[in-house]
Amino acid sequence: MNRAELASAVADTAGLSKSDADSAVAATLDAIKGCLAGGDSVTLIGFGTFSVSNREARTGRNPATGKSIQIPAKKVAKFSAGKALKDAVA
Repeated sequence: MNRAELASAVADTAGLSKSDADSAVAATLDAIKGCLAGGDSVTLIGFGTFSVSNREARTGRNPATGKSIQIPAKKVAKFSAGKALKDAVA
């Protein structure tokens, strides 16, 4: 399912127009992005938690040449599924 299909499903479920549902989906994703960019986490009870994790610098290997390379430290987005989501998928 892509974003347009998600917006269409939200429109059908909530009884909204497709443009209103697309705006709601876009606003939700922007709000989650903004919170993560600020270093906060977003918890949706029953669904899961979006958070930011710090990945340490490490030494890697170029698979084409075998040469060692230094991979810099960075922040990455992380998602942890909640119990209700895990139960729904299982």
